[in-house]
Amino acid sequence: CGVLRQEVGAPSLDRVDVVQPVSFAVMVALAGVWRSFGVEPAAVVGHSQGEVAAAYVAGLLSLEDACRVVVLRSRLIGERLAGLGGMLSVAVSEGEAMDRIEAGVWGGVEVAAVNGPGSVVVAGPALAVERVQAVCEGQGVRARRIPVDYASHTAQVEQIRTELAEVLDGLAPQGGGERVPLLSTVTGRWVSPGEMDSEYWFRNLRRPVRFAEAVDALASEGYGVFVEVSAHPVLTVGVEEVVEAAGGQAVVTGTLRRDQDTLGQVLASLAQLHVNGAIVDWTPVLGAVAGSGGGALVSLPTYAFQRERYWLDAPTVAADATGLGLETLEHSLLGAAVPLAEGGQLFTGRISLDTHPWL
Repeated sequence: CGVLRQEVGAPSLDRVDVVQPVSFAVMVALAGVWRSFGVEPAAVVGHSQGEVAAAYVAGLLSLEDACRVVVLRSRLIGERLAGLGGMLSVAVSEGEAMDRIEAGVWGGVEVAAVNGPGSVVVAGPALAVERVQAVCEGQGVRARRIPVDYASHTAQVEQIRTELAEVLDGLAPQGGGERVPLLSTVTGRWVSPGEMDSEYWFRNLRRPVRFAEAVDALASEGYGVFVEVSAHPVLTVGVEEVVEAAGGQAVVTGTLRRDQDTLGQVLASLAQLHVNGAIVDWTPVLGAVAGSGGGALVSLPTYAFQRERYWLDAPTVAADATGLGLETLEHSLLGAAVPLAEGGQLFTGRISLDTHPWL
């Protein structure tokens, strides 16, 4: 809690060996929150280190082994790779990025992740990343520096291959029991029981993240509701773009949002699924409805609550009073007059907001 609140003396979230374990804990906890409201995943997919949390949620790694992967791997990154590189999110397609890299325009970087049809992450030595950012800014291409000082998913990761295998020796991927299907962003295939060994977690860090490809595969198999389980939605736009490019439709939501009320944002995310037809169990927040005997919520009528008026709208154009035997008046409220036989006048007029809006 001290780390999350950034209390005095707590380790900084700027450190990779701090932020990655914290991020893992948040993702796993939020997955539990969704499940507590009855939202169970039909499949899971993880982006980069998020795939460790996905593996635990899917039942492919025990909590102990998942923690080992996150903590020991991030420690190696901090000790051996921190300070050597950088990562840059760029608003171009994978094909455009590869063309510029091969042409030398973006020299020294590699495609580290493909997040959508028009969104990639490139990574490499810090100076190379800075040069690419300058080129992008000069060409009017949107580019945002990711706040890390290492280059995941590039050749730099080869430096820790042997050490990572040593610290993760004895990892025991789960091979049976109830589990949720997990689509790998490393291989682009469904993960088999027992597959996520120490070598897999090296490849997860070394190879580019094929996130857009994984989302496209899920959408093509009929998955239509996507929930980003993270502290802030950074992939929802990419998911929407992938589904749209494939000609499909999907409900896409995050969970939390930076600098927003935590509980309120969770409830808003749940509500977004609810109004789009997903089944949400609201009992944890609403409890039992009074008079229902502790049962389910009372169903609303199957028709929409609509109001419709049946009053006739009279024409607002005034008739010529002289044609009715009346005398016209130049008055703001009275429209006509008729003389009375015994003397005096009878005045008539029609008043409404349509003809007298100043009322």
